[in-house]
Amino acid sequence: MGFCGTRLNVGTKLIGGRPNEGNFTWYDDPLPTNCVGDWVCPGGTGCGYPEYSYSKKAEYGYKNQAVFFHSCTFNCLFCQNWHYRTQSTKRGKKGPDFIVNGVDERTACICYFGGDPTPHLPYAIHTSKLALEKKKGGILRICWETNGAMNPKLLEKVAELSLISGGCVKFDLKTWDEGLHFALCGVSNSWTLANFKHLAGLLPKRPDPPFLLASTLMVPGYVDELEIGQIAAFIASLNPDIPYSLLAFHPQFQMQDLPPTSRKQAQRCLEAARSAGLRRVKVGNLHLLT
Repeated sequence: MGFCGTRLNVGTKLIGGRPNEGNFTWYDDPLPTNCVGDWVCPGGTGCGYPEYSYSKKAEYGYKNQAVFFHSCTFNCLFCQNWHYRTQSTKRGKKGPDFIVNGVDERTACICYFGGDPTPHLPYAIHTSKLALEKKKGGILRICWETNGAMNPKLLEKVAELSLISGGCVKFDLKTWDEGLHFALCGVSNSWTLANFKHLAGLLPKRPDPPFLLASTLMVPGYVDELEIGQIAAFIASLNPDIPYSLLAFHPQFQMQDLPPTSRKQAQRCLEAARSAGLRRVKVGNLHLLT
């Protein structure tokens, strides 16, 4: 698995390190959407109105520009979006105009996910600045869903874009135990945890709407209430009000032999997160629970 992860990293560097070229697909997603952070973000709740939201409640009638990058620096055995890996890395390269031209008066936010935006950060940062300039005087939140293992210098630029625009940075904290993280994702989680801790230090700059979010996939037999409790304790030590989403697992990629997350496991994980001191915890993907 280590070799496979290394091969993916090399490939994504080749297509993702340029500010004027990205490998992605994108679509307009009507708000409120199924974003992991919809229960705390302006698009789903109206928090931050009127500076960061068009509505006092959910932004019905507006849209999110969802940008799915065909790249990742992890190789998770349980990847829920693995299908892009079967596509050629030579297809789909696009310049900033593909995103910027899609921004109009009904676009309330841009969300970068995937895969992961990390290999494409020079492109995403450059494109976001152009989009914000186009929407100057209006609302356009810049949001990220990421494994969080990016260079700290790029992380600073990611954070700045989200802070000034009312957007958020959502980290997938996949495990607490580093050995388990190596086994499941092919890499260490040390950078992810260090970067998350650094961003938590920026929370006073914009308490509302929430700037930093976290989520964890509850993988049966691997990521249980023990792991969740340790992750939650780490988050709570930084700030107990950081929103934390616990996501139901569905058999995917190299873990198709596992069952979906059970309601009993989800309840145990929820209780563990709350017992660790977190005040804002939610179980997502309820329809997948068995």
